[in-house]
Amino acid sequence: MDSRLAEEGGAIRRRRECLACGRRFTTFERIEESPLMVVKRSGQREPWVRAKLAAGLRAATKNRPRAAEQVDRLVGELEESFRLDGPDLTTQRIGLAVLERLAVLDEVAYLRFASVYKGFEDRDDFAREVGLLLKATEPKRKT
Repeated sequence: MDSRLAEEGGAIRRRRECLACGRRFTTFERIEESPLMVVKRSGQREPWVRAKLAAGLRAATKNRPRAAEQVDRLVGELEESFRLDGPDLTTQRIGLAVLERLAVLDEVAYLRFASVYKGFEDRDDFAREVGLLLKATEPKRKT
């Protein structure tokens, strides 16, 4: 039905219609580049799966005033920056990059993601992270 560039030319967005039932849907076509490999903490390697990061970000931003487009854009920006770093990507690099971006985008989503990524066990972990977040975002006051 309709095709146009999306993600600043990094993908083609196509509106399609099912010939059997008449329902419309959107697909995105992206150039397949050299595969990214994720190196886990255990040393195990597995292929990069964009949908895993998107699902984690959607969970962190659930019921928050963030549009799905913002999450998709964030995933695209992160993936692009990861590709610039080379084919091997550590889970630590992924987690820290996500936390860095979420701290600017949505502090509640940041805390939700951090609680899973950093394995919070009690409220002291949350308090410590809130303190770090406030320290990083509040400008210093002059006296």
